[in-house]
Amino acid sequence: MSSSFVSLPHRRVISLRGPDTISLLERLVTNGVQDWAENETRYGALLTPQGKVLADYLAIRTLDGVLLDCGLDIAPDFAKRLKMFRLRSDVAIELEAELVVLAQAGPNTSGTARPPDTASVLYSDNRYDEPRQRVITADQSAEGSLEDYHQDRILNGVPEMGADFESAAVFPSVINMDQLGGVDLKKGCFVGQEVVSRMHRRGKVRRRTVRIEGDQLNLGTSLGNDNVIGNITSVAGHHALAQVRTDRLAKLMQEEKPVLVDGAPVSLDLPEWLKEEIKAMELG
Repeated sequence: MSSSFVSLPHRRVISLRGPDTISLLERLVTNGVQDWAENETRYGALLTPQGKVLADYLAIRTLDGVLLDCGLDIAPDFAKRLKMFRLRSDVAIELEAELVVLAQAGPNTSGTARPPDTASVLYSDNRYDEPRQRVITADQSAEGSLEDYHQDRILNGVPEMGADFESAAVFPSVINMDQLGGVDLKKGCFVGQEVVSRMHRRGKVRRRTVRIEGDQLNLGTSLGNDNVIGNITSVAGHHALAQVRTDRLAKLMQEEKPVLVDGAPVSLDLPEWLKEEIKAMELG
């Protein structure tokens, strides 16, 4: 997999600047904002009051505020909502239309990938086991292809808004935010926290994003056997991401039945934490 930097035209940057930036985010978003070092990246989201993901993002702490790397389609509404919540807080919130996001399409194991000279901010995407670097810049030129970027994130189980889920459609756990460091349940508060905390305490997580491998993978295709257990959301060759009902998957596994796509068996690459969740369902 190439580790070249790829231009991400489906991403946009929102800037928050001012002395009240952290206190504003503290009461709104899912990620922790305390003890946040300059240039450190945190994954998080703004939720609806019903606990669903309105917008997820990578947040970079800057000298005078925070930069949010988020989806292009949701960015205008996201910025508008942040301004609504601002009230009397001393925070300037802007949609930075002239800035673009570049990302590595793979781990920089050889050390040869270098960010462009025009990079104004360099930060890490820590949702991967081997963090990928990202860049905020005014220069859209990049060597890598967008196809390589999507293949890399699919192979590493990283869902993305606009591809794997839509705004206000899923709970954070559906896209594994709680496992990717995007939800801090020890925070004092955030929008939608009551719903998310209740689901966590009661063990009511019933839908997850998983990696699958097979020969007949097409966007939107159903997975299952006797019953549908989920649907494919992103595809890259023989690999894909799918949202699945984990209780139904647990039943299939307990019955030792294969997961099928268009009648053909596929393999699921389940991380250890998800195996434990499914095991708990089987025992229950």
